[in-house]
Amino acid sequence: MSEESVETKTAVIPEPPILEKHGPARVISMVNQKGGVGKTTSTVSLGAALAGYGRRVLLVDFDPQGALSVAFGLNPNEMELSIYNLLTQNDCHIGDVIVNTRVPGLDLVPSNIDLSAAEVQLVSEVGREYSLQRVLAPIINDYDIVLIDCQPSLGLLTLNALTASTEVIIPMECEYFALRGVAMLKDTIDKVVSRLNPNLRIVGVLPTMYDPRTLHSREVLESVTGAFGDTVFSTTINRTVKFPDSAVAGEPITSFAPNSSGAEAYRRLAREVLAR
Repeated sequence: MSEESVETKTAVIPEPPILEKHGPARVISMVNQKGGVGKTTSTVSLGAALAGYGRRVLLVDFDPQGALSVAFGLNPNEMELSIYNLLTQNDCHIGDVIVNTRVPGLDLVPSNIDLSAAEVQLVSEVGREYSLQRVLAPIINDYDIVLIDCQPSLGLLTLNALTASTEVIIPMECEYFALRGVAMLKDTIDKVVSRLNPNLRIVGVLPTMYDPRTLHSREVLESVTGAFGDTVFSTTINRTVKFPDSAVAGEPITSFAPNSSGAEAYRRLAREVLAR
């Protein structure tokens, strides 16, 4: 699989302005109930790109698989504290759980398989959909952007993420079956807006795993744009060997291969997110 050039539309996206102060944070959930769509890769790479533009960014690993934590070289079996402790122990403060990454301005709330148990425990809680919002509240003014990497399902954990968020990014693989899944996800988001979080909005649909050499990818991208219009980011994320290589190295592609087309794509995406 060879690295492709960045495939984008012709929109010109300005460089983001320098911020004078931080907070309150935009809280953005990266959501798709289908696995393998580049959700974690996008969370890591977008977060690092935003930090590169001077934003203070907090990544929240909200998937029991802990892929986001592993992407920064953490061992899920050696964590003393994780998002699980935050959700289930009243004496655990988020400041005790946050981990600094090697990327300046980029912090992480890690996760591991324990989070699966939290979902079961939260079922009987009063206001269970607001648990994540509650534990994030103490640091919401310390960051510019919080990115939540959600698990590939529409269960209670994902509802918590959507309730805690101001915005949603939907990474979507450029293949036909993905379109129906995104329509189902949009229906869930609409229900969250009407019942739990009226301030939630979809900031963008992100086409991932795009291969401009194939007619199939081009047709799917055209269909996605036809269905979602301006909601679709002008940036597309192409298939490249650099993404798995950077994951193995335990660092974002923006530092692992800063001159690659993948790194440039996520810097462009960061500019789009900041411009919206």
